[in-house]
Amino acid sequence: MKRILFLLMTGFCLQLTVSAQPDRWQQAVKYKMTVDVNVQTNRFTGKQKLEYSNNSPYSLDKVFYHLYWNAFQPNSSMDLRSRELGKILINGRPDWDGRVKDRIEKLTPEEIGYQKIISLKMNGVPQPFKYHETILEVMLTKPIAAHSKVVFDMEFEAQVPLQVRRSGRDNPTTKVRYSMSQWYPKMCEYDYEGWHPTPYIAREFYGVWGNYDVTINIDKNYKLAGTGVLMNAGEIGWGYDKPDTDLKPTNKEKRTWHFVGENVHDFVWCADPEYKHLSYKMPNGGPVLHVVYKYKENNSKNDSAWAKVLSAAATALPFMEKHFGKYPYPQYSFIQGGDGGMEYPMATLLIGYGLGTVFHEWMHSWYQMMLGTNESMYPWMDEGFTSYAENLVSKFYNKKSSLEQMKEALVRTPGNKNLEAAIETLPEDHSGAYLSYFSLAKSGFEEPMTTHSDHYETNFAYSAAAYSKGEVFLEQLGYIVGAEVRDKILLEYYKQWRFKHPNATDFMRVSEQVSGLQLDWYKEYWVSTIKTIDYKIDSLWEDGAVTKIRLRRVGKMPMPVDLQLTYNDGSTEMYYVPLNLMYGTKPNENPTQKRIIEDEWKWADPVYTVETKHKLTDIKVVEIDPSKRMADVDRKNNKLELNW
Repeated sequence: MKRILFLLMTGFCLQLTVSAQPDRWQQAVKYKMTVDVNVQTNRFTGKQKLEYSNNSPYSLDKVFYHLYWNAFQPNSSMDLRSRELGKILINGRPDWDGRVKDRIEKLTPEEIGYQKIISLKMNGVPQPFKYHETILEVMLTKPIAAHSKVVFDMEFEAQVPLQVRRSGRDNPTTKVRYSMSQWYPKMCEYDYEGWHPTPYIAREFYGVWGNYDVTINIDKNYKLAGTGVLMNAGEIGWGYDKPDTDLKPTNKEKRTWHFVGENVHDFVWCADPEYKHLSYKMPNGGPVLHVVYKYKENNSKNDSAWAKVLSAAATALPFMEKHFGKYPYPQYSFIQGGDGGMEYPMATLLIGYGLGTVFHEWMHSWYQMMLGTNESMYPWMDEGFTSYAENLVSKFYNKKSSLEQMKEALVRTPGNKNLEAAIETLPEDHSGAYLSYFSLAKSGFEEPMTTHSDHYETNFAYSAAAYSKGEVFLEQLGYIVGAEVRDKILLEYYKQWRFKHPNATDFMRVSEQVSGLQLDWYKEYWVSTIKTIDYKIDSLWEDGAVTKIRLRRVGKMPMPVDLQLTYNDGSTEMYYVPLNLMYGTKPNENPTQKRIIEDEWKWADPVYTVETKHKLTDIKVVEIDPSKRMADVDRKNNKLELNW
């Protein structure tokens, strides 16, 4: 969220996924749901048949479901948490989520959200259950044996909340009627770490992969978009059967929409009577891209902006697949809905048509919909990796680096002296993420990235850590192992771990396999601590025929060091100082430049001396990390210009 093959043999693919990883089993789900929506009362009733496969080696004596919409009630945990965070001022502003604030407290009985269970049976036998606000605990009358399958039959009812966060109705900004995310009772994830019945406080989502068969009965004038493929497109029309067709007439008061999504871990849909639908079929068997947005009469700017979303997505997809792996699903929908940008399988909800958000949310198809880390524990592997990819996709599409775009913005709106000064310390790519991370590191609010998403002390610290520090993690990894090697790591990570819920250690093992370097130290320092990087040029002197340059580690996090010397004749040499914890060196990233590999720098030693046979007076500039990819919090002492 700012800021996902598929063939009919998916069941077989799921089976292969499980059998290919005997040490990392996964549960599997198969949902069949039918809901009947009353657009006058904003309520609906539903029936859910859930086939649940316990592929674990353990028997289960209870299960848990998410009931997300119970958060949208006065004095809920989400409400209380938001109001508490609002008491914290950061730069003079309350730290609460601007979408939530204290709005939940003010919801009337007709505006709240809820999900109520009418009945629940397992293999035909009624099961006792208990509400824990947004979590339903089911005490099974008979355990689910290891490596067995059961069927849950549920009847439920729900009221769609007024739009507050991600899901809801009647968004006051977009006027979209229904943004139906987190709308059904959803089985919690059970994995090698146990159950994950995470209450809905703010973020994040973690689900079981499986198949969804969803039938929605709603007023005949409403138009829908969502996860999966519309199975009755011939009956519906409206561009689903073929481009630019109208919604087909019906004599019934309600129309039935039937969607199927395979090998996904969630299902989202939106509905509005004034939606407009654009679509494009990617060539060579690629997916169908859909754009569904709120039509505004006599507003050609709105139409052209949403049409640009479609063309930009089609332009960007080949780049995305080349660098991050193939998109395996049959369709993807960009839907105006929600309250910002929020990703779901085969679809995203967008409040507007900004392309940065478009690229970001679509890249979540890789770093959450296919790789599916536990966002509560590893939000930086979701948001940070996605933000990293978004930056590169935007650079490809706009033909400009993030630093170039930042400089252009300064020209248009001059006067930000702090930004003008900071620009000189930022790398060409991911410059905004570095700037945000530096602000976090110096703020006094930073917490380790091992912190649970819901338990950060501030929204500010969570956002900067998950998005920005997570993005810097990958760009800085390129500094450590080499950019080309890092790119190979990302593709191998996709190849090895898609549809398998990897954790941080899994990613680091892939990184070590591809690079041939030891990298556990990098994860421990960058993720598990808030120690910062700060290197300086300490002193230079001549000792006989040798010039010596002493470097000093001021910060507490050790790193390998690229030290570039520029001579009076304009030539350069790179003195590469590997860190002893790496047990190896990165490849030369610039074969046209002479590189001298120095002895290892022992991490426990705060100083290191580089020697060169060049005379001191031959040296014009000494600079630590000229690429500026190392997130050094004080670059003022990284560069020394010698004026002889």
